Amino acid sequence: MTTVAPTTSTVPTTTGTTASNSTGTLDFTQNFNTFLTLLTTQLQNQDPLSPMDTNQFTQQLVSFSEVEQQINTNNYLQQMIQLQTAGQTLAAMPMVGQTIEFNGSSTALQSGQAGYVYTLPSDATQTTLMVQDSTGRVVYSAPGETAAGPHNFTWNGQTSSGQQMPDGGSYTLSVVASGTGSTQIAATVQAIGTVSSVSVNNGSPTFNVDGVAVPMSQLVTVLPSGSKTASN
Repeated sequence: MTTVAPTTSTVPTTTGTTASNSTGTLDFTQNFNTFLTLLTTQLQNQDPLSPMDTNQFTQQLVSFSEVEQQINTNNYLQQMIQLQTAGQTLAAMPMVGQTIEFNGSSTALQSGQAGYVYTLPSDATQTTLMVQDSTGRVVYSAPGETAAGPHNFTWNGQTSSGQQMPDGGSYTLSVVASGTGSTQIAATVQAIGTVSSVSVNNGSPTFNVDGVAVPMSQLVTVLPSGSKTASN
């Protein structure tokens, strides 16, 4: 009688790199059918005097099923996240046209104005406000408030030399403040702008403030329409 030696592995395997790259590379229908074919062949050709251990088959079936269930669960969770993101985006749509204050020092120049709020944690002896364009070039510089607390600043879009900058673009406010003994004071900055559209960026609902992407998580407050001044 001819016998066929049992194979040491009956389940098609994938490398760790392939499995980690994408669940789409795991075709469970094809792999499971292959597994059953190998299993049936082994059973048909096993030595009747030395049958294979059925526990091995059972463990392989259970392991295969557990992996399939886990990936299906992950796919369902991904679908739920996508639905949740879509719901958040739809809920954010009424924000289009609203003026918002958000955590961040960059905003767009809209209708010749860009609004900011900077906060000093303590009194300063000297404060300098600097507005930089998208290339990092300082286009405006002027003294700022020195008292501790929040301060509104509305830039009229004019450079220090009086040149009017066009609407759009991204302008960043930097605050350089020093206290007694020339110690540096770290100021925080929030920006103000009007939402022109809402989109999804990296899985998160994002406000488009005339070209400046603002994640919804950075929203501080909604201001009266058209306002460039925060309510302190």
